[in-house]
Amino acid sequence: MISNLAQVSAGSTLAEGVVVEPFSTIYEDVVIGARTKIHPNVTIYPGTRIGEDCEIFPGAVIGVIPQDLKFDGEYTTVEIGNNTKIRECVTIHRGTKDKWKTSIGDNCLLMTYVHVAHDCQIGNNVILASYVGLSGHVLIDDFAILEGKVAAQQFARIGAHTFIGGASLIRKDIPPFIKAAREPLTFAGVNSVGLRRRGYTDDEVREIEDIYRILYVQNNNISKGIEAIREQISDSSLRKLILGFVEGSDKGIIRGMI
Repeated sequence: MISNLAQVSAGSTLAEGVVVEPFSTIYEDVVIGARTKIHPNVTIYPGTRIGEDCEIFPGAVIGVIPQDLKFDGEYTTVEIGNNTKIRECVTIHRGTKDKWKTSIGDNCLLMTYVHVAHDCQIGNNVILASYVGLSGHVLIDDFAILEGKVAAQQFARIGAHTFIGGASLIRKDIPPFIKAAREPLTFAGVNSVGLRRRGYTDDEVREIEDIYRILYVQNNNISKGIEAIREQISDSSLRKLILGFVEGSDKGIIRGMI
């Protein structure tokens, strides 16, 4: 159902069951999947792709050109998965020639006043609480949770199943499975409650805790911690994932408790 008071370009593609409420504007070159609901006063710019069963709340602005002085009008997109909710006054900007798109996965929740800048890549089942601000090129892996007023510098990476305390400033990468808080942002333990809720076994959680105990508690030097993990922890998919993240970090990872 499309309200007579909405402006929907003939150059957009809306699937069956899409609802567009009054005073929303949908420009050309927009694709919206089945059963997605667009509340009043939403603006969706060209190059936006929205999946099925999403819900976009009043005041959201999606697909506007990036706030990047290097942007030269190149064709880029915003791509949003299925069953994602975007609450009031969220802003999501198109990509640049770095990634060519800004992407948000399935089953995500972006609460009020969240800003997602150009070229951010957000995985599935991610929660961004109110007033989270992501600078350009930020990568967030699946099941990460950022509490309110978290701000991330450009090119930061946030690992899967992480939990970031409110009003934190993210200047370095955050490895998977951990909690982070304080200022400056530091390791605050393993996100064991969240991991068990998502089906990780007690043995898997203990292995993750052992890895981070070696990395952050027993060693104050990351490179020595990596060596100790290889010596003391048997090879496994979890060890590979964590060490791959740490060793692949361009910005460096957050430090342990001071």
